[in-house]
Amino acid sequence: MDATTKGVEALKNEIRIEVKAIFKMNMKFEDWSVPEVDNKKAAGQILDVMQKALDELKDEVESGKYDNY
Repeated sequence: MDATTKGVEALKNEIRIEVKAIFKMNMKFEDWSVPEVDNKKAAGQILDVMQKALDELKDEVESGKYDNY
């Protein structure tokens, strides 16, 4: 396993925790701003936004934006 892979492997759990924290934070914001919110629907919409952001980030990585980060 190369150094890059080892580094990412070491961060894997932290990345998962942070992604879940972002999701939960946005669920709380939605619940605060819309008390009668449909939580399942809100969760799906938040996940859609997060997925779009990840897709955009992936495109940036593939285009070389982070080659010399």
